[in-house]
This record gives sequence, C-alpha cells and structure tokens, in this order.
Amino acid sequence: MKISGVDIRPGNILEYENGIWKVAKTQHTQPGKGGAFMQVEMKNLIDGRKTNVRFRSADTVEKVRLDTKDFQFLYAEGEDLVFMDTESYEQITLPADLLGDAAAFLQDGMQVMLELWEERPISVELPEQVEATIVEADAVVKGQTASSSYKPAVLDNGVRVMVPPHIESGTRIVVDVYEKAYVRKAD
Repeated sequence: MKISGVDIRPGNILEYENGIWKVAKTQHTQPGKGGAFMQVEMKNLIDGRKTNVRFRSADTVEKVRLDTKDFQFLYAEGEDLVFMDTESYEQITLPADLLGDAAAFLQDGMQVMLELWEERPISVELPEQVEATIVEADAVVKGQTASSSYKPAVLDNGVRVMVPPHIESGTRIVVDVYEKAYVRKAD
C-alpha cells in the first residue's frame, strides 16, 4: 500500500531502497520557503542499520503489512531467545538484539507477538506493560514535593526506572516496556 511521505508515522514498516525499515521517529517540518517534508528516522529490520530520510508530500513510499503470530517466550540461551508457536508448538530461536532494550522485560511463559515478513521473523512485540519488583530504590530526599519529584530505582531485571518518592524497595509496580517508565503500583 503506497502512502504519502507526510503520512509516515512511528511504528510504520516501510519498503525503502530494497530493504524493510521500521520508523522510529518522525518530525514534520514546514520551512519558510519550499514545501513541507517529514524527517524520518528508520532502522533496517534485516541488518540493523539506521538512517534519516526526508520525504516530501509528493513522495510515496510502500507501507508493508506484516503477518503477526502469537508466540510464547520459553527461555534464553546465551545471546539467543527461544520462543514457541502457540498453535503448532514449533520452537524458534532468535537473537536477543532483535528485541533491543525490551529483551530485559521478557519473563518465562510471556505471550509475545512475532511480526513476520515473507515467513521471516523480523520483530518481536512484548505486552505494552509488565509487572516487575523493585530491588533497589534511593531514599527520599526531605523537602522534595511528591507531585514533581521522581527517584531512581532498579527493577529485578536490572532495568533502571524513575519512580515516585513513596515507592520503596520490594514493591511490585507496572512498567511501560517501551518507555521504561513507571505506570502504577501493581494490584
């Protein structure tokens, strides 16, 4: 499906210069002279290269539809991750860097969505939010207001997040996987 250069959004998968690219960031720019354009930061899903491209409104680019399939995370094996197809029970091994920073949030048995392009897995989507336990949290500094101050904390998976001052070590919280941000206390 062809889309205009100014209709590109983060998360879109595009076919560009014989490669498959995932859009990371976009910035719409309207200079004083000339036409508007979209500055697009993309990552190649096959080889991991990154690029910045300007698309004008007259430019069209092919938006790729990926097939999605439900998988379950089984275990990590060195730098590889093993997943199981929830329908056929077939196992598949993928490199951990395919997930990027989100790999730290994988939990045994977690349901994930694999995106496939021509039967080849090119990305793994985790749930937007997961529960994690805080193993280390800085003490509250007296005089800080609770409304605007957050303090650093370390989760049980080693990821650092900023949490409100009332959150202490041992607390289970809900974390946004892709923003690495505190959402709320777990129920």
